[in-house]
Amino acid sequence: MESASLAEPKLGIQVEDKGLKTNAISFLSNIVIGVASTAPGYSMAATLGFIAAVGGLGFQSPAVILVCFFPMAAIAAAYYYMNRADPDCGTTFTWMTRAMGPWLGWQGGWAIVVADVLVMPSLASVAGNYTCSLVSINHPSNLAVTTIGIVWIIIMTTICYIGIELSARVQQLLLALEFATLVIFSVVALIKVYADHPAHSVEPALSWFNPFAISSISALNGGILLAVFIYWGWDSGVTVNEETEDSSTAPGRAAIISTFVLVGIYLVVATAAQSFGGLSFLVNNPNDVLSPLGHGVLGSPLDKLLIIAVLSSASASTQTTILPTARTTLSMARMKAIPKQFGNIHPRYLSPGFSTIWMGVVSTIVYVFLSATSHVVDGTQDLIGDAFTSLALTIAFYYGFTGFACVIFYRRELFKSVKNFLYIGVLPMFGGLVLTWVLVKAVIDYSKPHSGYSSPFLGIGAPIVIALFMIILGLVLMVVQRITMPEYFHRKLEVVDPSVLANAPAGRTS
Repeated sequence: MESASLAEPKLGIQVEDKGLKTNAISFLSNIVIGVASTAPGYSMAATLGFIAAVGGLGFQSPAVILVCFFPMAAIAAAYYYMNRADPDCGTTFTWMTRAMGPWLGWQGGWAIVVADVLVMPSLASVAGNYTCSLVSINHPSNLAVTTIGIVWIIIMTTICYIGIELSARVQQLLLALEFATLVIFSVVALIKVYADHPAHSVEPALSWFNPFAISSISALNGGILLAVFIYWGWDSGVTVNEETEDSSTAPGRAAIISTFVLVGIYLVVATAAQSFGGLSFLVNNPNDVLSPLGHGVLGSPLDKLLIIAVLSSASASTQTTILPTARTTLSMARMKAIPKQFGNIHPRYLSPGFSTIWMGVVSTIVYVFLSATSHVVDGTQDLIGDAFTSLALTIAFYYGFTGFACVIFYRRELFKSVKNFLYIGVLPMFGGLVLTWVLVKAVIDYSKPHSGYSSPFLGIGAPIVIALFMIILGLVLMVVQRITMPEYFHRKLEVVDPSVLANAPAGRTS
């Protein structure tokens, strides 16, 4: 029997008109936002070396990237079906609230906010450093890098504030520059490997893409824990669903397509970089594998193109980190889960004005604090690096629980067809279980005293300390909200209306 607290399914959940500009961006623009949010150039530059350095992994970094694609595609399927039923810009927050209750839903929204705030210092730092590199300023001061990073945050916050159409156009330009450079780099690198056989280069082999060629499960686990990050962000396209043409289906399809685009570009770039530079080069340059390869592959001054690619990648991701956070907090405010000011819409630009500015201000404050209190360890500011590392926990949590929310929300429909069972049941559950395993693995690994750049606190690794602080802060804020604005926490659990699958997109009747 269903619980007495379970609400009857609504006839195609009606999404509240929040005042956002409807039909402002196209299906293609939505894909661009999803792909750009992952910062492909920056993600590969900053992660590939660490993946290659995992003991026992050898040349199988492309295999790890391929393995990580499958749970991400599975979670993208969950986003597709949840968005089809409920195209609300709150995404995980709204969906977890409906399927799993307000307490877990609130934590889902908080996880998105935390992840986006914690990644901003890293993105701003990269933007600052690469801006200096672009103008040939070697060894810039921390003050200079931080100041430039703040300027980038202000610029991207302003673009998001002005409206989604300008944001989409900027994303198209930045992503086009980034992808063109990465493709040129990869093609030239592979041509030189086969034609010139540079020192330390290795011709690609099919075994590089075979996860069964990895020497141990431990090596695969370590690689996956790192590679999960490079896919994070494709869900940003779904958070602008209410502003996208055909809001109930296009954003979900864009999310799925985004994961396929990402795995394609990642495999090409990883193969080219590893083939041209060799394994040792990747291991010895973990903080940035692309820029050091630029001179050998493209020569001067074309090697500046890779600097531009990573810079555009980080700046684009800065913008698309502000977008989903502002819309998540907008939705939370409209559902009375946080103060109503976050639900304000700018009357002219039709953007989440207050939430956008709030995200920019908080990001700047956190960045300045972490930059001022960090020490440089192995070329990385320790606290900024540890905040970045702790992202694995929040990403795994809200992605994984979105998968579970899909299965729970559609549970009455799962056994009505094989398609339903596989696409709405098996795939989201598989993605959720894998991401839950990543969460557990991250907690175990990052709890070790020297798992981060900073010194451990009470014998616990700094990434876990940061994550615990944010969890406790979230619980305190949630309890305060429960006391001051209890209405949201009285919401009942819901299930999907069958017409969402049988007849028409969500929010319409046939």
